[in-house]
Amino acid sequence: MKVLLASAELAPLVRVGGLAEAVGGLVAALRAAAIDVTVLLPDYGGTSLRSEARRSLNVPSWAGPMWARTGVHPDVGSVTLIGSNDLVRPHPYVDSTGIGWTDNDRRFMQFAAAVAAVRDATTPDVVHLNDWHTAAAAALGDSVVPTVLTIHTLGYQGVSPAAWMSRFTRAADHFEWFGQTNPLLGGIRLADRVIAVSPNYSREILSEESGMGLHEVLRAKGDALIGIRNGIDTNEWNPRTDPHIAARYSAETLEDRDACRVALEEIAGWDNSKDPIIGVVSRLVDQKGIDLLLAAIPYLGTLPGRLFLLGSGLPGLSGELHDASRANPGRVYFHDGYDVALGHRIFAGSDLFAMPSRFEPCGLAQMQAMQYGATPIVTPVGGLVDTVVDADAGRSGTGFIARSVDEVGLLDALHRAVRSYKSPRRKQAIQRRGMSHDWSWQAPAQRHIDLYEELGAAGPGSLPNGS
Repeated sequence: MKVLLASAELAPLVRVGGLAEAVGGLVAALRAAAIDVTVLLPDYGGTSLRSEARRSLNVPSWAGPMWARTGVHPDVGSVTLIGSNDLVRPHPYVDSTGIGWTDNDRRFMQFAAAVAAVRDATTPDVVHLNDWHTAAAAALGDSVVPTVLTIHTLGYQGVSPAAWMSRFTRAADHFEWFGQTNPLLGGIRLADRVIAVSPNYSREILSEESGMGLHEVLRAKGDALIGIRNGIDTNEWNPRTDPHIAARYSAETLEDRDACRVALEEIAGWDNSKDPIIGVVSRLVDQKGIDLLLAAIPYLGTLPGRLFLLGSGLPGLSGELHDASRANPGRVYFHDGYDVALGHRIFAGSDLFAMPSRFEPCGLAQMQAMQYGATPIVTPVGGLVDTVVDADAGRSGTGFIARSVDEVGLLDALHRAVRSYKSPRRKQAIQRRGMSHDWSWQAPAQRHIDLYEELGAAGPGSLPNGS
C-alpha cells in the first residue's frame, strides 16, 4: 500500500494548529503499521534534511518553476518539501500583523499543482489530501487516483478569485462558489471519501448551522462522508517519560503530580494554595471561546479557582488577557506566545483544563489533558462530545461538559468541576479514568488503513460520490 499524503502543516516541522499535530500523529502511526507513506509539505524555508535529493517538478507554466527536496528529518523521518519562490515565508499563512498573505491563493494552488505532479509521476495507490490547501490537487494533473480528503476544520475554505477555475484540468465547475473558486468545495465533490476528524463533527457539518455553507454538498456525499476521531502522540504526551515536567508520574502515582502543580504556581508567582488551577492552552481566536473565559474571571474568587493560560492569536483577545492578569495577579496568569515545554507543564500541573470552544472538529488538548490527569471542562461540540464523558451523568465520567456554549453554560460546568475537586476520592477516580483510556493513534490509524485498502481495491471513480 503506497499512500501519497499532502498537508500544509506537519508537527513538529510546521506547527500552527491542530492540523500539524493530527497529520504528524497519523503519519507516524501509519509508518509504524508498515504503510509506505510519502509526505508532501510546502517548503517554507529553513528546514535541513539529511541525504537530500532535489528534483524539478513537471507543473503547469502558471505554477512553475517548482521543485521537490526529499530527505530525512530527525523528527519525522522521510519527507518531501515542495518549493517555489512564493512558498517561502516566515509563517505559513499570515504576516507579522496576523493578516493572511495576500497571495495565499497562488501559493497553495501552486502546492496543489505540485501534489498532482508528484501523484502523476509516482502512481500511488491512494492520495490523502488535507484541508483546502491541498484540495485543488483533485482537479489538477493527468492521472485519477483514489482520493481521500480530510476536513480538519470547515471554517477555512480558501475561497479565491474565479480566474483560478481556468487552471483546472477537469471538473472546474465543481469549484464554482458564487462567482468565485472554492478549493475545499471542489475537493469534497471530487474525493472518493471525505473524512471529518470526529464522528460527532461528521454529523454536525450536515446542518446549516455548522456546515459553513457546504452542508448540502456534504449531505450529498452520503456514506462517502465518515468520521474518524484523531489521536494524540502518546510518545510525546506521556507523563511517565515527559522531559519537560517537574516530576514524572502515572495513574498509579498521582501523588507525584503535586510537584508539577507547585512548579506552575512558581511560574505564575502564586502562593501555594488549595484553590484548583484551571489550565488553558489555546489559539486566541473566536472559535476557542476565550471571551467566555474572560467573562468567567470575575467569578474565580468565589468558585474558587485560578486561571493559567498559554496562547497566541488575535491582538484584541491577548490584550484583554494581559489586562485581566494585571488586574487579578493572584488569580490569572497569561503567557502570550507558543511554548511547547510550558504547554506540557500546564497539562501536568493543572487540576482542571478549560476548553470552551464554539466549534471543535476534534480537539487534541482535551485528550492531552486527560492523558496527564487534568480534568477537562468542555463545551458540547464536535469531537469534545466524542472524547469527554460528563462525570455528573454516570460513573464513567472523565470530565465536565457544559450544557450550552455560552457564559452560563461554562460557569455551570466550572462550578461542577470545582465541586468534584473538593472530593479527593472522586477527583482521582475521574483522573484515572481519563488516564487509562487509549488516546493514541493506533485505532484511528487502523481505520484509515482499512479505508485506504477499500479504496485501492475498488479503484478510482468506482465508488459512490467518487471522482
